[in-house]
Amino acid sequence: MTENPATAVTPPSPAERPLAEVVIYDGHCNFCRAQIKRLQWWDCQGKLAYLSLHDPEVGRRWPDLPQERLLDEMCLVDRQGHRHWGPEAFRYLTRRLRRLWWAMPLMHLPGVMLLAKPVYRWISRNRYLIAGRTDCDSGSCSLHR
Repeated sequence: MTENPATAVTPPSPAERPLAEVVIYDGHCNFCRAQIKRLQWWDCQGKLAYLSLHDPEVGRRWPDLPQERLLDEMCLVDRQGHRHWGPEAFRYLTRRLRRLWWAMPLMHLPGVMLLAKPVYRWISRNRYLIAGRTDCDSGSCSLHR
């Protein structure tokens, strides 16, 4: 069943949570949006804000973020301005979000990133095939097909 965009709950933005760390994700991707919904549940303390990489605010706030990399990996910008990409962002979140405590020991095992990075890259390359895409007119939806 497809979610009706009119009834979809928009994740909190940096304007709504100015002190939050910011997750930048592909808002045109159904798979990514589903993961953001899951992340919102894990973020029961409201530590995160969210922006689609297609939002002009991303370019205004972080002009140095490479668009090509944003299309390949989610990025988390922490309160100190450090950038955490893809599986390393998830590893970082296991230390920050109370509901992810169970994943922290696993994500910090020696060598786990040797497996996590290629798995993340495969999912990223195939995410539109896995879950479809939203309707968009910018042409970005076809980039990973």
